[in-house]
Amino acid sequence: MSLPVLVVLVVFGIALSVAAVHFTGGTTTATLATADQALARFAEDFPDEKPSAVRLTSDRHAAFLELGPQRCGIVQSIGDCFLTRIVAPHDILALAREGNVVSLKLNDFTWKGGQFVFADEAGAVAVAEALQGQDQIREAA
Repeated sequence: MSLPVLVVLVVFGIALSVAAVHFTGGTTTATLATADQALARFAEDFPDEKPSAVRLTSDRHAAFLELGPQRCGIVQSIGDCFLTRIVAPHDILALAREGNVVSLKLNDFTWKGGQFVFADEAGAVAVAEALQGQDQIREAA
């Protein structure tokens, strides 16, 4: 078989594989329809925890669950699945809030955190306070 024909077959095969993954739902991102769905998903991994409040991000790809003084549960969509974590101040490398956006950087190598946008500033303030005391939050200027 000539090299040009082999190259065309390989490129076509890779393109066909990528298209098959995409059209079978492999590139979709899971969303949380309601706070109850976030609670149910969190309870699967942490059945003994009793969250007091749930705050969904505006894109519904993450939820923050208040677990008590300076502890917060997180449900985050990763592809078509959800990742759950309990975060305390010692897990946090950086935390900043600017308006309705909370930026979180964790010292966990499996999930580094991210930027989370809430529908209003009150949600962002509540999440930042749940993660650390109000005096420790850096508010971006």
